[in-house]
Amino acid sequence: MKVRVRRVGEESVSVPIHTEFIKLEAFLKLANAVPSGGMAKNFIQNGEVFVNGEPCAMRGKKLVPGDRVRFDGAEFTVVCG
Repeated sequence: MKVRVRRVGEESVSVPIHTEFIKLEAFLKLANAVPSGGMAKNFIQNGEVFVNGEPCAMRGKKLVPGDRVRFDGAEFTVVCG
C-alpha cells in the first residue's frame, strides 16, 4: 500500500537547506513529501522522483541550491537557508 502526501494549490515550494548539499532521500523527508525514509527510498528506486526534469533512481544523489525536485505532482526547489 502506498501512502502519499498530496500538495493542493501549491505549484512550487522552496525548501531551504543550511548545508552545502543534501541527499535526495533526506530532502524528500525535509520537504514533507514523504513521511519516512523507507518510503522515500521506494519512490526513488521506482523512478517516481525527477531531479531537474530527469528521472532519478539514485538515493544518494546530492542536491545543491537551485536544483528542482518533482514528485507526486508537486515541485520543490532547493534554496540556501
